[in-house]
Amino acid sequence: MKAAVVTGFDRPLQIEELPVPTPAPDQLLVRIVASGLCHTDIHAAHGDWPVKPTPPFIPGHEGVGVVEAVGDGVAADWLGKRVAIPWLAAACGRCRYCLTGWETLCERQLNSGYSVNGAYAEYAAAYERGVVEVPDGVSSLDAAPLTCAGVTTYKAIKVAQVRPAERVAVFGVGGLGHLAVQYARIVGGLVTAVDVEPAKLELARELGADHLVNARTTDPVAEIQSVGGADVAVVLAATEKPFEQALRSLARGGRLVCVGLPAGGSIPVPIFDTVLGGRSVIGSIVGTRQDLAEVFALHAAGRTRVISRTRKLDEVNACFEEILAGRVPARLVFEF
Repeated sequence: MKAAVVTGFDRPLQIEELPVPTPAPDQLLVRIVASGLCHTDIHAAHGDWPVKPTPPFIPGHEGVGVVEAVGDGVAADWLGKRVAIPWLAAACGRCRYCLTGWETLCERQLNSGYSVNGAYAEYAAAYERGVVEVPDGVSSLDAAPLTCAGVTTYKAIKVAQVRPAERVAVFGVGGLGHLAVQYARIVGGLVTAVDVEPAKLELARELGADHLVNARTTDPVAEIQSVGGADVAVVLAATEKPFEQALRSLARGGRLVCVGLPAGGSIPVPIFDTVLGGRSVIGSIVGTRQDLAEVFALHAAGRTRVISRTRKLDEVNACFEEILAGRVPARLVFEF
């Protein structure tokens, strides 16, 4: 099979011919149809984070494909089904996090394209307890970005407990942000979209954003505070500055939801303003299998749109450059 492989953090990905994996007793063999490109894949390939993957490995955690074989003990009725392979490859199923609906916090979790090989390949071995079936009403090309970008922003809006008519500021309108705008609207939020690219702001307008802020030409803090401040600020950026801006843009009682993961990032949190203003800083990490099933259900019902462009796996390194240069309006998806 063809696969894109990280052979070193300082090297481009290599397109290699590898053996098709054999599914273990608790796994499925999935023939990949589409695989989204998440910024996390770039962080993984560059070894940006404190806990690093071990090369060689295959990135990718937005894989969608058809089950072609099952390991021993796995029900044969999986065969022929279309499934999504998310970031959470598998959790232990026994810890207090798994048992209380927070499997994404499991300390023994495995992660697709990071601690186990992912979906930048024609075939992937996926854990039965990690995949989510894709309903007929969702195309594979849409399902791929929804498997991470969708479920991650959906969960962030859930965690923020957005109430109708609250102002929700989305910092970073891209692969994740264009979906965050839509989920915030679904629950009744009044959406402010913040970005530095006019094309992305125009996309946010098309998707229903109520207020646009170009952070390159306008101070987003002053602009958002001029309309009363943000009740919720969801930050999806891969750099630190928007996090600090989002915190200062909050109204009293506001909630900052940190989603993006800048390499080595940190922000100062002023204790006095945070306490007296009743503000909260919240971390939100992807979503559970149930969250992803809900994301698929909303999309099948026509409540969301996925904006994407297709690419071939051979173009993976050029795609990374496109993302880092900010030239992609939303999501890139490798089509097999």
